[in-house]
Amino acid sequence: MLSDLLLLLLNPLRAAAEGLSQLARLEDTGSNMAGIGRLSSRTSVLLLCDMQEKFRPTIFQFTNVVSNAARLLQASRILSIPPILTEQYPKGLGPTVQELGAEGLKPHSKTRFSMLTDTVEKELASLGNPKQAILCGIEAQACIACTAYDLLERGMEVHVVADAVSSRSQTDRLFALSRLKQSGVFLTTTEGVLLQLVQDAKHPNFKEIQKLLTHSSPDTGLLAFFSSLESEKSVGTARRAVWRRSEGVERGREREKVKEKQTDR
Repeated sequence: MLSDLLLLLLNPLRAAAEGLSQLARLEDTGSNMAGIGRLSSRTSVLLLCDMQEKFRPTIFQFTNVVSNAARLLQASRILSIPPILTEQYPKGLGPTVQELGAEGLKPHSKTRFSMLTDTVEKELASLGNPKQAILCGIEAQACIACTAYDLLERGMEVHVVADAVSSRSQTDRLFALSRLKQSGVFLTTTEGVLLQLVQDAKHPNFKEIQKLLTHSSPDTGLLAFFSSLESEKSVGTARRAVWRRSEGVERGREREKVKEKQTDR
């Protein structure tokens, strides 16, 4: 390793060539965006998870969550982002709800929690293995979480749309979002995704996306999640303050002991 570094330092032309080569690789794969989580329509896939009729009466904020997911699906069609739709045991849990607007999409039937079935894996491969996944649907602590973990293990960048994801229990939903964030998932919102995908009012599809933003996204009860994050931050700050005070007291005691020893001498 040391010899390689010396060669690079002694050979500026080689160093420049290596730098250009690395930059080209980053641009080709889109991995230059991976660190900060900037979405691109060229490298993304939209994953729509199990928004089915039988879940309607039991899922927290079901109507609003599906409404947000429907806007994401509309945007994916405008921006040519491929969508993938799954259904959990449709024989027992029914078909995808009509208001999602998924007509024309062939759902992948599954029994496992993760969306990454063999047929979905094949579809991802046929799409050139997109680098970024925009994930929405239900349930947060089950199918969404398992899908996100599988995607992360594949090396994909995962964006979970928090206001387009839910569970039967708000507790499960909020803890699942917190757990996903710990695992390296980017948490975002429907409007955040739409604006990030166009990034400029001069984008050729901006007007069409703007129409989807005419009305603000409905509240889906996420304020509690961010309040809990602030509480954790406050507790952490308080703990650090107590630690600093106790450390200062301890140092003061040590100084007093040193002075006493010097006085005794």
